[in-house]
Amino acid sequence: MALDVHVLGTASARPTPDRAVSGSLVKGPDGIAVIDAGEGFQTRYSQQRRRLKKHSVGSTLKPSAVDVLAFTHGHLDHTWGALPWLQSMDLENRQSPLLVLGPTSSDAIEALLQGASLPDSVAPADLARQWSAWFSLGGASIRFPIRWVLGDVLADRWIELDPHTGKASLLEEMPQPEGWNSSVLSPLPTSHTVPSCGWMVQQGAMAGKFDRARADDLQLTSKDRAMLARGEDVQAADGSTLEAAWFRGGERAAISVLLSGDTESEPPAWVADVSPTVLIHEATFLNEQQDKAEEHQHSTATGAAASARAVGASVLALTHYSNRIKSSTGPQQEAAAEADGLPVVALNDNDRLVVDDDGGVDHLIWTKEGWTAASIAPNR
Repeated sequence: MALDVHVLGTASARPTPDRAVSGSLVKGPDGIAVIDAGEGFQTRYSQQRRRLKKHSVGSTLKPSAVDVLAFTHGHLDHTWGALPWLQSMDLENRQSPLLVLGPTSSDAIEALLQGASLPDSVAPADLARQWSAWFSLGGASIRFPIRWVLGDVLADRWIELDPHTGKASLLEEMPQPEGWNSSVLSPLPTSHTVPSCGWMVQQGAMAGKFDRARADDLQLTSKDRAMLARGEDVQAADGSTLEAAWFRGGERAAISVLLSGDTESEPPAWVADVSPTVLIHEATFLNEQQDKAEEHQHSTATGAAASARAVGASVLALTHYSNRIKSSTGPQQEAAAEADGLPVVALNDNDRLVVDDDGGVDHLIWTKEGWTAASIAPNR
């Protein structure tokens, strides 16, 4: 099953009439991962569900299928819509468990493990501070099961918070969303003014497609076809063995989507063997504002292209534009000039990126009449 990415906000800290703040989701074979949830996220999510119902019959985004909410960092344009959305799901009698993940500092982890107050070194926008406030504002009263997990991503050190007591317990590793079998969620450290990371959803390698034409030529029964499709060899009527491997093509490679959040260009931990199929990267500034990008530890569109090369991405998709950027055409042109042949697309609100099982990518561009598909040839 493909990875279907919905980008529900492409503004930076200040929304515009045409752009909402950050909030995206990745729908895969195991469920849905929401990455960031800025102001008004639950409204944007429900509007996208209505668009799908009208323009993409058969596609759904049931809130009950959301297994994980992962934050890239604690700035409010990425988090301010989360608690109201969680409370609304509680009012709708959600029962399924939810994993909530986010990066924090090593100082915050040490303090929480010791049951001490957070030291002054923990930034005001650190998620450890925010979640503590959320617990007192109703987060602790939510009835469906939530695991609140913070991590020092660079050190790969993770703790789980009890929303009722505020106490922390050390985990052996970052947990995966409950029920995920064929997909993996992974954090990648980024460079920003607060603890931050990108999040990658990866669907594992899959067996090649079943060769129906060969099965037709051999006039195989439905039972034989089913066994071969499951990977089981079949004994033919003449006593020979039909090997399941003969009816499958080569293994299809893993596919993945990496959402950067906010970061300077080329975070040090990003290396080429990460190789996401698609990198969705901020492009807050144009080249003429390189000094602003450095001051706020953000990226230009050109810097996004450098990040894509550093991490070995096959496709670069731009998002998170400053309100000074009136059209996404400018960032796309600047990134493409630096991308050295890497495909670059510029996202707008409600666009989708669909990565199929073979690694092909479609950019579904939202218009009032529905989505228009533009195929992308990944740089592989």
